[in-house]
Parts: sequence; C-alpha cells; structure tokens
Amino acid sequence: MADLINPARIDFVTLRLFCAVAQAGSISKGAKACNLALSAASRRLSDFEDSAQSVFFDRGARGISLTPSGHVALQHALRLVHGYERFSSELREHAKGARGHVRLWANMSALTEVLPRALAAFAERHPDIRVEIEDESSGEVVRALVEGLADVGVFGENTPAFGLDVSEFHRDELVVLCAKAHPFARARRRAVSFRACLEHDFVGLGRGTSLVELTSAAAARLGIPMRVRVQVRSFDTACRMIAENLGIGVLPLAACEPQVRSLGLHVVRLTEPWADRRLLLGTKAGASLSPAGVFLLAHLTEMTRAGP
Repeated sequence: MADLINPARIDFVTLRLFCAVAQAGSISKGAKACNLALSAASRRLSDFEDSAQSVFFDRGARGISLTPSGHVALQHALRLVHGYERFSSELREHAKGARGHVRLWANMSALTEVLPRALAAFAERHPDIRVEIEDESSGEVVRALVEGLADVGVFGENTPAFGLDVSEFHRDELVVLCAKAHPFARARRRAVSFRACLEHDFVGLGRGTSLVELTSAAAARLGIPMRVRVQVRSFDTACRMIAENLGIGVLPLAACEPQVRSLGLHVVRLTEPWADRRLLLGTKAGASLSPAGVFLLAHLTEMTRAGP
C-alpha cells in the first residue's frame, strides 16, 4: 500500500495557491491572486507535488495545464478550501452573534421565479441566519450537493440526481416566445408542437442548463436537430435576442413575464406534456444538515405545501 500524504507538509495557503494556479493556468497569476512571491509560490507547488509523489502540472512554453493526477487533486483541494472558508466564515458569524449559515445553490428558473419571495419570508422569520446563494445550472447544483459544496439545492427534474434526497418544490410552464415579426406571431398561433418549433432557429441558453438538456432530449427523440442560432446565459438576454427575431426560445413563462410585456413578445403554448416542468428541492442523501440548513429546508418544504 502506498504511503499516505503527510498532512503536516500541506497547509491551506498551499491548497488555495494550487487551486488559483490550476484555474488561472499560470503560476505567476495564481501567486499574484494569493499575494505570494513567484519564487515562494513555485517552491510551495514543488513541495506539494513531492509530498504527494505526483506531478500535478504539465509545464510548457505557453503556460501550464493539469495532468490527470492534477485534476483529481484539484477536486479534493477545492472541497478542502471551500470547507475551510466555510469554517472561518461561520466562526466569524458566531463571534458576531449570528446563529447560522447555509449554502443554497439553485438554477436560474428557481432564482427568478420563486426563491426571492421564499427567501424574503425566511429572512424575516430567521434574521440571524445568513443564506449564501449560488446561481448555477441544474447539473452544477446537483454536483455541488453531492460533493458537499451546497447544503440545499433547487434544480430541474430532468437532471440526474443520484445520491440525493429530492422532493417537488415548484412547477413552471415552458412556453415558446417569439418576436412579433415571427411566423408564429403573424399567424396568431396560440399553441404549437415542439416538432413544428424545430423548423425554426432557436435562441438557446448555455450548455449544462436543465432547459438545454430537456429540449435537446426532446429533439433527439424526434430525430430532428435543433438549429441554435444564438446561445446566451440569461433569460433577459435570451428575450432580447428573441425580440430581434434571431430565433424562438423555449423558456419558463413566469420567469420571463416582465420581458414579455416590455418587449412585446408573442407567447405560444407547447402541446408537449414535458412543458409542465417540475423544479426539485434536494439535499445529499444521508447528510446531516446544520440547524440553519434544517430551518431553510423546512421553510422551503412548507412553502411548497402551501402552494403559490
């Protein structure tokens, strides 16, 4: 059996440096981000590799890149650094009299449609609990829950969620949005099949979102590729592109209602059953939540049962 890494030879300064260098692709940039001299940073990284008896970086003229061992080390280092930062943050909050801290990761639909109201009510009920919110794709939310980076998560139902305890949180209706000049609007279409939509260009969201996975899977089942003309990162930007007739978009109606009104977009209902989409509330299976996490999970569950 190989010798274990000696923990006395690795500190959090080195781990934070390793993460910064790996993410920047440059030792000098990573050292600057951590306020270290380049020579000191290089020595720390060499000692880190020696202690692990591995090579974490391929060093070349154009910079550095992670080796397969480096990718494995980065996953664990990120968890350790995040854990240490959470530990420090929560100790500071308790020293100031705060009662707790909980990490909530959620997808764009949840953060736009339902979570602002839910979190406002939670803050009123628990003013001494700080909620740290991350806006990520559904796939990233699930990964964060599994890896312990998030305590509670909200994500789309079509996202694989092995290793999580999940329950229904919210339902949203997916619709087709188009410009007034689009054929759907000119024909005053009120409902349309997704097959008919595939005859037109799309404005899509970034890869990894539950909406992309859902619509791509639906197109694959029909054997017709989606013609994504423009790809953006937010509902607001998508609606603005749609208003310029760059394509149609399949988006949650509740989240886009302000843009529908302000931009004069035409709304067409989808006839597919999957257009009635569920958002799920998840935690890591078997994990013990902090009291703050228990309070937040109970609040969101209670809100779900109460309905809109």
